Amino acid sequence: MDPEELLNEGAGEQKESPLVSLETDLKFFSESIREVAVEIMVEGLSAYPIFAAHQHDLSLGEVILDKNEINSEWTIHASTLEEFVERGIIKKELKERFIGSYKSPHDYMCVFVIVPEGANFVYFPYSKE
Repeated sequence: MDPEELLNEGAGEQKESPLVSLETDLKFFSESIREVAVEIMVEGLSAYPIFAAHQHDLSLGEVILDKNEINSEWTIHASTLEEFVERGIIKKELKERFIGSYKSPHDYMCVFVIVPEGANFVYFPYSKE
């Protein structure tokens, strides 16, 4: 990154955060993502669906929205709490704490957002429309 970008100097426009495009995608595909969450729960796979959003390659869960197919910057994978624990993304000793903070999967999608700076869980409300 150039120093000018850090200081927001120069004639160039300020770059939009990639999270803005993720928010747009999550709003647009909200109903499709909710359907997958319900399917995961109804089929008894997990009571805790997790969606991983990324811009590169990821071998976790199953792809439900491919950035190349939907003309987006983000690919979304469907996964579960159990897979996150099995893979060591969530430590076994922290599983109960995660469950305690997990928001209603009927009202919120649990999104594990992966960016070059790191990764974090975000709860994003499903569209009310």
